[in-house]
Amino acid sequence: MAKLLEGKTCLITGAARGIGRSIALKMAIEGANVAFTDISRDENMQTLEAELTNLGVQAKGYASDASKFDVTQQTVTEILKDFGKVDVLVNNAGITRDALLMRMSEEQWDLVLTVNLKSVFNFTKAVQNSMLKQKNGSIINLSSVVGVSGNAGQSNYSASKAGIIGFTKSIAKELGSRNIRCNAIAPGFIVTEMTAKLSEDVKTEWLKQIPMKRGGTTEDVANVVLFLASDLSAYVSGQVINVCGAMNT
Repeated sequence: MAKLLEGKTCLITGAARGIGRSIALKMAIEGANVAFTDISRDENMQTLEAELTNLGVQAKGYASDASKFDVTQQTVTEILKDFGKVDVLVNNAGITRDALLMRMSEEQWDLVLTVNLKSVFNFTKAVQNSMLKQKNGSIINLSSVVGVSGNAGQSNYSASKAGIIGFTKSIAKELGSRNIRCNAIAPGFIVTEMTAKLSEDVKTEWLKQIPMKRGGTTEDVANVVLFLASDLSAYVSGQVINVCGAMNT
């Protein structure tokens, strides 16, 4: 049976661990060549690179700070040289610096907005010309349910993820005539290394809000990315898909 992404090249940011890692593996299993970035070329990056290559696709990790405009331009130039094209861009890079507004520093605000939101601008702008030339592309931006509904103690994170939604809808309208789609995914409580550090009390409170009574897995998110990356979603653009077990309806 034909694989859903055979012959496509996917670029995923912040992919050495967590949700990004699951997305990279899912893309490769479905036949895509995978370029991925993270902040440094550490053991996680090298391990993932080897796993992807073992799946029989072309794969390479790039150390790149997604929040830096010039660095991103250079990275994408290198990726296009190595892979020839980018069919799918998954903007996944992100951080948290949670605090109530009264305790939040300017640095915490600026850092989260720059890493989470500016990185989406940086990479989308960097791949745009390539996608325009081939008159085809799918851009998938990782937002969050807190970007849709807000969350106390996360005003910086919520603002960055809400900004991604506005950006997504605008780019879908700008690039739609050239057969380039842009969608956002808003994960809810997903079990990752980051959420594993939360206290049991916090996890219990989260679960109370989820009708399906479980946290999501990174593969739950990766499956929706696969749908949006493939031709199964050829007429889906400008949308926000919540992956949250009905927490945010």
